[in-house]
This record gives sequence, structure tokens and C-alpha cells, in this order.
Amino acid sequence: MKNVDLVSAGLKTSYDSFYVGLDEQWRMLSAKYKARNIIDVCAKQQFKKILEVGAGDGSILKYLDEWQFAPEMHALEISQSGVQQIESRKIVSLKSVQLFDGYGVPFGDNEFDLVILSHVLEHVEFERMLLREIRRVSKYVVIEVPRDYRYGVDKRMKHFLSYGHINMYTPTSLRFLVQTEGFEVITDKSSLINPEVTKFNTFINQKKPRNLFRSLKIELEYFVKTVLVTLGGRKRHEQLASAYTVLLQKTKGSAILANT
Repeated sequence: MKNVDLVSAGLKTSYDSFYVGLDEQWRMLSAKYKARNIIDVCAKQQFKKILEVGAGDGSILKYLDEWQFAPEMHALEISQSGVQQIESRKIVSLKSVQLFDGYGVPFGDNEFDLVILSHVLEHVEFERMLLREIRRVSKYVVIEVPRDYRYGVDKRMKHFLSYGHINMYTPTSLRFLVQTEGFEVITDKSSLINPEVTKFNTFINQKKPRNLFRSLKIELEYFVKTVLVTLGGRKRHEQLASAYTVLLQKTKGSAILANT
């Protein structure tokens, strides 16, 4: 599958040096919770050969390797700086790292037990095209997306575009998307931002003065949200979640293609 012209030149250029000089501590902290979500939704499954598409700097793979998630792992990444970062990590179970065009997956049909798309779809211009390639090469898929969508999200376009987020999802809209593309939902997880991550972002990234009041406020907000999702059930949890992770198994055919 050749799609070398499908990624907009501006988008490709923006990722070419994306991981150069990027804060390693922040990336690893964020990746720890993303990797944990993958482990959680896959708790009842065992996978021998996995592929991460859009592997970034390899921080998620680094944790999965340390936690012995699978004996054989592979990575695809759109940015050269990302590929270099992944290679520099010397991940024991990682067997290959390749630069790819963002859509064409250079592997055979059903080659992988599991493909991981963690915080990738929100960046993809032609998401259904990528999902069809993922479905071709895999038996199972884990997808995680940030829950960016809120009322008035269009008023914050500059904010989200600065992160490269061009698609917005809720758990419901993601489930609709993947089910129309021939996937069945096996299990899922809605997660809140851990206070450890919020504190790092507040005090280190945003450089706000660290004090007891701000720390307690972060802890209190997290506690209130956990109480609300406990009392409010699944619907409330999905509304308040900061990220949504889902394990999928492919079905016999794509619903959207079968009805066109």
C-alpha cells in the first residue's frame, strides 16, 4: 500500500524534528500511565508479537518491555527523530524500527497478534484509511485517545492544534468509528489524569510556583472526580475521563463497506 503523498507536507515537516530536545522526564511520566492502560485492557489476553504504530520516541515500548508484555515488539514512526530516539533506547524485545508514511503498514496480513495505537488517531488526517491497514495486519488492536471533546471545543482550536490534535473523540464516537470499520469491542477503560502527571505539568512544564495550596487543590480535584465517577457509573466516568482506552478484535467485515 503506497500513500506517500497522503500526509500533508506541513504536517510531516512538523513531526520531522518533534522529538529533538523533548523533555525526557515528561515523556516517560506520561508514557507510564499510557502503558499501564494498555496492560489493564489486555489483562485477560496474551500476545507474542506486537506492533506499535506511531510509536513516538519509544517511551511506551520501553515500559512494556520492562514489564515483559510481549516477547517480540516492532515499531513504526512517521518522524526521523522519533525513530532515532527509539533506537537509542536499546529495548530488548524490540526487533525492528521503521520510518513509515503514516498510512501504509509494511507488513503482511494478520502478521501481528496486537497493534497499538496510543494517542495517534487524534493526529491522523485520514483515520479510516489507517484503521483499515491496522485491521489488515492485526488480530487485536489497542487504541487510546485523549478525551479532548467538550462543549465549546471549537473556541480552543489554537490550543489543540499546537499539540497536533486535528480529530476530537468521546468514548462513544470512538466506538462508533471502530465498529463501523470492522472491529468488536472486547474491553475498555476510561481514565482520569493522575495527580502525579498534573503536578509535573503544573510545576515543571508550566513553571507555576510549587506550594501546598496548589498541591492540595490538585489532589482534591482528583478525589472529587473519582467520587463522582464512582457514584455516577459508566456514563459519568466517560464524561469526566481524560483518556479512553479500548481493546478491539477484528470481525469478519467492515460494516461501512458492507453497506456501500
